[in-house]
Amino acid sequence: MFKNILIPTDGSKLSAKAIKSGLAFAKGIKAQVTGCYVVEPFQPYYFGDYIPPDMPTPKEFERHAREAGEKYLAQMEALARAAGVKYSGAVLSADTPYAGIINAARKGRCDLIFMASHGRSGLSGLLLGSETHKVLTHSKIPVLVYR
Repeated sequence: MFKNILIPTDGSKLSAKAIKSGLAFAKGIKAQVTGCYVVEPFQPYYFGDYIPPDMPTPKEFERHAREAGEKYLAQMEALARAAGVKYSGAVLSADTPYAGIINAARKGRCDLIFMASHGRSGLSGLLLGSETHKVLTHSKIPVLVYR
């Protein structure tokens, strides 16, 4: 049924659990996995004329974010290898994580997105937003949500 499953990660504990379950699911149906980590644009934080002395430059931010993404994807690759699941992955840049996830699925010709959800609802869901909800809303590719 599904041949190529996109598993996005943000490095969180819940995302790590979803990766393990997603790899087990992929192995069970003999699918390959595509991993992705989305880097958002640099958002400077300052107050009035005060710029914190430890604020990174946009290039430093991008480098650190890419290094983090490569670390998380290397962990996913190791788990995929141990499970015997064919794997490829990439760190991507996008204006928003949900758009990056959907674009990664399209470009990778994935036929399923397997992603975690923190399950926030009510006011916290409204204020914090949910990338999973945005992917569900905007994706034409099926989405399996891990909780």
